[in-house]
Amino acid sequence: MEPFSCDTFVALPPTTVDNRIIFGKNSDRLCDEVQEVVYFPAAVHDNLEEHLKCTYIEIDQVPETYAVVLSRPAWLWGAEMGANEHGVCIGNEAVWGREEVCNEEALLGMDLVRLGLERADTAEKALHVIVDLLEKYGQGGNCTEGRMLFSYHNSFLIADRNEAWILETAGKYWAAEKVQEGVRNISNQLSITTKIDREHPDMRNYAKQKGWWDGKKEFDFAATYSYLDTAKMMTSSGRYCEGYKLLNKHKGNITFETMMEILRDKPSGINMEGEFLTTASMVSVLPQDSSLPCIHFFTGTPDPERSIFKPFIFEPHISQLLDTSSPTFEDPVTKKPHFKPDRRHPLYQKHQQALEVIDNNKEKAKTMLDNMKKLEKELFKEMELILQNKHLNVDKIVNLFSQCAKDEIRIYKSNISS
Repeated sequence: MEPFSCDTFVALPPTTVDNRIIFGKNSDRLCDEVQEVVYFPAAVHDNLEEHLKCTYIEIDQVPETYAVVLSRPAWLWGAEMGANEHGVCIGNEAVWGREEVCNEEALLGMDLVRLGLERADTAEKALHVIVDLLEKYGQGGNCTEGRMLFSYHNSFLIADRNEAWILETAGKYWAAEKVQEGVRNISNQLSITTKIDREHPDMRNYAKQKGWWDGKKEFDFAATYSYLDTAKMMTSSGRYCEGYKLLNKHKGNITFETMMEILRDKPSGINMEGEFLTTASMVSVLPQDSSLPCIHFFTGTPDPERSIFKPFIFEPHISQLLDTSSPTFEDPVTKKPHFKPDRRHPLYQKHQQALEVIDNNKEKAKTMLDNMKKLEKELFKEMELILQNKHLNVDKIVNLFSQCAKDEIRIYKSNISS
């Protein structure tokens, strides 16, 4: 199951610099799947009789939804990762265990990511939103576009300005762990052991009925609901363990740039290459000082080592993110016979053309990568000034991400055509 792999990280004070919470995620998917970065404004829904269409099923709408920015596979409704206007960030992972995966169409884990962001203004509330929806609608359905059938259960890392929560599921059963300091990461395995702060009311009883737990020894969620030897979990060579090592290596000095370095790390397998690869990345800075804005960086392109992390800051009148928005098609997910349309957005197209130049022309590759690093470094300096409360140009913020995408495309074009 390892090929479909993601890694999500969070670092909280005192492991970070300047009292900030740092969130990061790599989304690892099929190499030809396009991931877009899209923005949806806050909305009021007067007619609650109208249902909300998610990827496969319709669910009840709520009176109000918050503004969200999402990085998502362009074919579906939900998201691999994203943030909302209140500084809540969520990323999800595919997980498997003893409980059988349901292929019937229900809510995808990626739908639950978006629903949690749209409906909750704190990490803890997002946890409640997700588990309530899980109980009501269940999780299931094909997680790929096309003929390949692939389903899984989900784990989630949910963070805000004050704390983080790990939520891990097995069918409708779940456990949650609160994280208030230090570092934590999730990968494609259950990782909550004996520290369980919230849980499905019937989770332990169900495990006893199935013969997975004798009801006497200390309850270990990961050991009970999966096949893991949790005593050896932190000494394996898998990405979960490697990610934890990288976080701990930088303890006390973690910045948003540190998190990006971790996401770009190839020896650990966190930055994945091949048929399954890192198709998009996200890093968020969540200052505990509520007078400072949260800043969310997205690549919108594969391989963070050869992509630019572009900043996004919530403002009421954000311009639409046209260069990272894919073309729309008439419901090809459910259309029969099935077809797979070209979903490449403008930034993705130029990025892929640029990769060919990088692979075939060393001189051009160096120039292009140097220009990319220079642009990114300038952006980081600007964002650090904002985080230090020295400079905030609201007019510029409205177009911040869009302008960065245009600047990135300009670098690609100058090297592709020259």
